[in-house]
Amino acid sequence: MSTAIYPGSFDPVTLGHLNIIKRAAACFDKVVVCVMVNSKKTGLFSPEERVELLKKSTARFPNVEVDYSSELLAAYAKRRRAHVVVKGLRAVSDFEQEVQMAVINRKLNPKLETMFLASSEKYTYLSSTIVKEMARYGANLAEFVPREIVEDVSRRVSEMEEKGG
Repeated sequence: MSTAIYPGSFDPVTLGHLNIIKRAAACFDKVVVCVMVNSKKTGLFSPEERVELLKKSTARFPNVEVDYSSELLAAYAKRRRAHVVVKGLRAVSDFEQEVQMAVINRKLNPKLETMFLASSEKYTYLSSTIVKEMARYGANLAEFVPREIVEDVSRRVSEMEEKGG
């Protein structure tokens, strides 16, 4: 059984992420979407909340599992017996950073390959950061995040604004 891992912070999951998940699910027997901690980012949602939002968003994909890990990706992949990491690329700037990470992951886990999927054109501009910014201004998020979580994202951003954050 071929298992791939699609890691990310997913804060929140966007339609661009969902597009990569759908495409990866067509290529592998199992795709583990893993919420990972990015020490450079402050989360809108806790890792546990992100897992729940991802589960809501991916429920229609029978071969997709959602998980959380605070360990290095290379170690997580080894523990899960996965040999492929799937990463979406939006732009050249993504490529440079992701290739660097792929090389490091392969040094740490020589059996680990990274497969890059080019973003669908309509999502090349989309990121979780942009979604959060749009939500702060009350924009309709229906074209940017899975319909199952639009209300969750809007509500959380409103709560943060009320707290002054």
